[in-house]
Amino acid sequence: MAQLVERSDVTSDRPSARNMLGIVYILQSIKNATFYIGSTNNLNRRILEHQNGYDKYTKNILPIKLVFFQKFPTIKKARQIEFRLKKFKRRDIIERIVKEKEIKLKL
Repeated sequence: MAQLVERSDVTSDRPSARNMLGIVYILQSIKNATFYIGSTNNLNRRILEHQNGYDKYTKNILPIKLVFFQKFPTIKKARQIEFRLKKFKRRDIIERIVKEKEIKLKL
């Protein structure tokens, strides 16, 4: 099951949604080892949504575990990184990110 992380690590007190801290995260299915890539401004909430079956894709691969997350200055930047990662569609790239604990893409 995906673990929750400290709230101070995954949220921001910034008032503007556009300037809000963004987080790219990678979940892995315990059932079949597939990866799910997502982005959010509140990782704890999003993990709970996945665990409770509110996401169409991850409800079919439960249980899941959080294997990686990285913070970005804005949610817009996080969404751009998420989109680029999803376009790769290569397991070895995702496995390398998880192993190295860093996304090294530049936009």
